[in-house]
Amino acid sequence: MALIPSSIINIGEDVEIVSQPTYTYYYDTVNKRIIGNIDGKQAMKQAIYKIIETERYEYLIYDWNFGIELESLIGKDILFISAELERIFLEALKQDDRVLSLSDFIIKEESDSIFISFTANTTEGNIDIEGVTINV
Repeated sequence: MALIPSSIINIGEDVEIVSQPTYTYYYDTVNKRIIGNIDGKQAMKQAIYKIIETERYEYLIYDWNFGIELESLIGKDILFISAELERIFLEALKQDDRVLSLSDFIIKEESDSIFISFTANTTEGNIDIEGVTINV
């Protein structure tokens, strides 16, 4: 009995790449609990908020490609932060292959906070993200 197969297997010839569905659990942010499931645009919006609310490399449960890198902005000049934010958000969200691009990126500076809104162009359609606050 041979330990090595006699035929050669060509990996990748008949492989079809299929995007994963957006079907996931629904996290109720008001009551802080999981209730049922969601799909489509609502699931995509939840995924975007989860990415931008999770600091990259901070939690062992997440892959190193998941999350956003905002800690590097702590203590930096407000003009530098404003210039870097769109790039940082795009870099974080493009790790999810369902996010195609960002548009209408708006930054509003206040005394010790920055408020951000943008439109995420995704495979599920355009999703408006508002009310993202960064304390500086």
